[in-house]
Amino acid sequence: MNIQKSFSSITEGEGILYLVATPIGNLEDITVRSLRTLREVDLIACEDTRQTRKLLTHFEIEKKTVSYHEHNKLASGSELLSILGEGKSIALVSDAGLPAISDPGADLVRDAIEAGHRIIPIPGANAALTGLIASGLPTERFMFCGFLPRDKKPRKLELDRLATYQETLLFYEAPHRITKTLTAMLETWGDRQAVLARELTKRYEEFSRGTFSELIQWLEEGEIRGEFCIIVEGRNPADVEPAHEEVWWNELDLNQHVDHYINEGYSVKEACKKTAEDRRLSRRDVYNQYHQ
Repeated sequence: MNIQKSFSSITEGEGILYLVATPIGNLEDITVRSLRTLREVDLIACEDTRQTRKLLTHFEIEKKTVSYHEHNKLASGSELLSILGEGKSIALVSDAGLPAISDPGADLVRDAIEAGHRIIPIPGANAALTGLIASGLPTERFMFCGFLPRDKKPRKLELDRLATYQETLLFYEAPHRITKTLTAMLETWGDRQAVLARELTKRYEEFSRGTFSELIQWLEEGEIRGEFCIIVEGRNPADVEPAHEEVWWNELDLNQHVDHYINEGYSVKEACKKTAEDRRLSRRDVYNQYHQ
């Protein structure tokens, strides 16, 4: 068990990891607290030092930066932990928005906690929530899904898993994959209402609202630019089939259930995962029980 009282009994020379939000586009969205923290820490760990340098230069902040990203997180993360162990403070930033959301910062946070360091979040802009509140879709309950898998088969598995969720679903997607992703959603979920939000907080901010098929046609007719947030309505409760029709596997034992998915072309691991989701069991239990 770990209990952290963020602002009590801070000793001089204690290593602290600050998670500092940066603007997602408009530089005026940075907070006073974020600026103060960036000026006061000993070191700034960046997803891309060149991108962060533009921000620091704009606000006349002179501070040493180091690179921390997906491809160097093991070596760089170990070095950052050593620096925290020396009693120095580090600000972790991503290129835009909140660090540790869809980036390796989450690994550093976990390792820093295990090493006994204090973690202090400095909140600010977030692209997914910014897109959600202007989407016009329900905001009472939502689920952040990040980037879908790039390969077709794991992407289909994830879309199948999310098919019954009634919450509004939030995704990130790159411009060169946006049409393919919407097409996969249309094929798996049907023609739901969705919103494409791009260039958020920037001069060419744009929200495109419509069904999947309308949005795909719109993309095919124009130039696709900018990173996208995809906001998708959840499954309509009225569309949920009666329980006796949903539980098609009711007469199958666990092994037969797994074998059904294997016969459809899934690997043993994938078949066990889908069986576990159907039966609301843990994947490990299904895998261990299969063909014992």
